Amino acid sequence: KPGPGSCRMIKYDSPLVDDIEISKLRGELPKGFKASLLNILFDPDQKDVEGINLQDSLKVLFESADQAIHDGSNILILSDRGIADHKAAIPSLLACAGVHHHLIRKGTRTKVSLVVESGEPREVQHFALLLGYGADLINPYLSLETIRFMISEGNLDLPADIACKNFLKANLNGVIKTMSKMGISTIASYRGAQIFEAIGLNQSIIDKYFTKTASRIEGIGIETIASEARHRHNFAFSPRPDERALPL
Repeated sequence: KPGPGSCRMIKYDSPLVDDIEISKLRGELPKGFKASLLNILFDPDQKDVEGINLQDSLKVLFESADQAIHDGSNILILSDRGIADHKAAIPSLLACAGVHHHLIRKGTRTKVSLVVESGEPREVQHFALLLGYGADLINPYLSLETIRFMISEGNLDLPADIACKNFLKANLNGVIKTMSKMGISTIASYRGAQIFEAIGLNQSIIDKYFTKTASRIEGIGIETIASEARHRHNFAFSPRPDERALPL
């Protein structure tokens, strides 16, 4: 039954947050809030040609989200921090949009907030897309760690907390500019609105994970997405005796 408890909120000044804010969500929360950590990972060693492993991992992710909601969670943290030799990251937008639309179909989307903790987002468009497909909060932990590393190497002459704050603020300003060009004035109006057009994704991907997104040109399917994610992961974890830098 609706009551004062239904109005509890945790308010943030920005949807882009640093590691400290995420650690708070992982810890003890105020009464009425419960967070669940859902790993957005798949096994890159299963080299299936149909992308079945990635599909199965997404299915498990959706089932975990359903179970977390059933157990009383109202904050779902989608995290790829568990990346390792034999654990590759599901593309964060695919995971976020997939969970968002799965919960809409289940009728439970309004019961939870989605938090994305990923090493993948690093540009304005990445943040804009995640917000547009349902993310309530985003922690680009690898970008922030890269900034701290640059400071330790002497490439940036700023305190780490200020440099990370500047990075988040600059990307938020970029998202706001993107929104304003569409005539949208608040993040709340932009979140989940998916005002985008897909180029190069086939209809089965659109229907299942990016439902009702405009797509006039078909393209790759889940098998190619899985192959590309596997390739990036294997390259990142391959032996690098000459210490070559990874490409952007």
